[in-house]
Amino acid sequence: MVDDEARHRPPTRREFAKYGSSIVAGGLLAGCTSGSDQTATSTSADTVTETTTSAADSSYSVELFPVGEVEFESVPESVTTYSMAWADMVVSLGQADKLQTNRLSGPTLFYDPLDIDYDNDWPPLWQDGGMPKEVFYEHDPDVFFIDPNLIQAWDSNWDDSDIEEIESNVAPFFGCLNRRFRAEWQQEMGYPQRAPSMLEAFEKVGTVLDEQARVDAWLDLHADVQAELQSRLPDDPEPPSIGLINGGSSPGNGEFYVLYLEENGYEMKPYRDLGLVDADAFAGVETGQYGLTDYETLVEVDPDLILVHWGITTGSVTFGGDGAFDADAFREQFVAPMEDHDVGSELTAVQEGRVLPGPTAEQGPLVNAFQTELTARLFYPEEFGAVDLEAPLDVPEEEQLFDRDRVRAILDGDL
Repeated sequence: MVDDEARHRPPTRREFAKYGSSIVAGGLLAGCTSGSDQTATSTSADTVTETTTSAADSSYSVELFPVGEVEFESVPESVTTYSMAWADMVVSLGQADKLQTNRLSGPTLFYDPLDIDYDNDWPPLWQDGGMPKEVFYEHDPDVFFIDPNLIQAWDSNWDDSDIEEIESNVAPFFGCLNRRFRAEWQQEMGYPQRAPSMLEAFEKVGTVLDEQARVDAWLDLHADVQAELQSRLPDDPEPPSIGLINGGSSPGNGEFYVLYLEENGYEMKPYRDLGLVDADAFAGVETGQYGLTDYETLVEVDPDLILVHWGITTGSVTFGGDGAFDADAFREQFVAPMEDHDVGSELTAVQEGRVLPGPTAEQGPLVNAFQTELTARLFYPEEFGAVDLEAPLDVPEEEQLFDRDRVRAILDGDL
């Protein structure tokens, strides 16, 4: 029987090995005692954040899979995260000044038009192939928006006692690896069924940071974007077949890492929202480890459009740039090698100039709004307008899927 203390911290690998799938069924992995079955797509009351506040002080608690119920003595004034998506949730709440991270290099493209400033001059959590515990002390935030299971999965030097040490001496962990659920440990621990969606996670973050009004404003904006999107889609959409390759692919070396549009998690949200999953040219195609394939397979599949996942962030610090999208760098890294290859040059997408930069995998509400608009313009230029690859986020006002001034108002708290 799991004791009361275990209900208020992440389920450990030791406990999972001992209790197995009964932990999932019993609710420990859901972080609650009621055994409610929360799923990433549920809109029932089970997904609503529950908080408890002591009348004697300002402490409160928030539940999140897989960390369980986490108590906060007061609203955090500083936040550290490894995920750019969870950082974007903080930014979307007008709290960019609370971030202590170096992981915001990717979304610079989305933040610059809104004059969003942030401090990304903090030491990286990932250093020399691991996550040294010392850097967690160096950050010393009020909360880590990080899934502690991810730390142990990526760095074998960490175990349950290290997680407990950081929580005791620095700050609690409050996060979930909900971008994708490909890892075996995620499958074993019930992530596909229990991890929150992007918006559900955002609501939890908003509760932690006491920003319910901004959360509600974003949920309204998201609903309006989806309604506008659906109203402008063609009645009988016939999207091009899509070959989605990861930004880690190397066309120059003939190495391509395929991604599948039906995968769950917030990573593929723009494609799902646009109804593009059935257009996946690689559906059912066998690939190697991590989706590795080659030019010969690409030619056999011959997608109408080759989209580079993370491609829109070419020009970010990750790619050696300053943050803005770099069309020349994208062409040099992904397009030119295909054009120059004997087999690659036979691809329809290459011949028709349709090797394009796709959305980044990391997105909270703000980045997702831009990326939904971008993806719509990539696939349906006649309905949404064509993308200018020199300035992919510059959209004429009459073609915009959402009002930029409305986003600025949310960030400023003008609700």
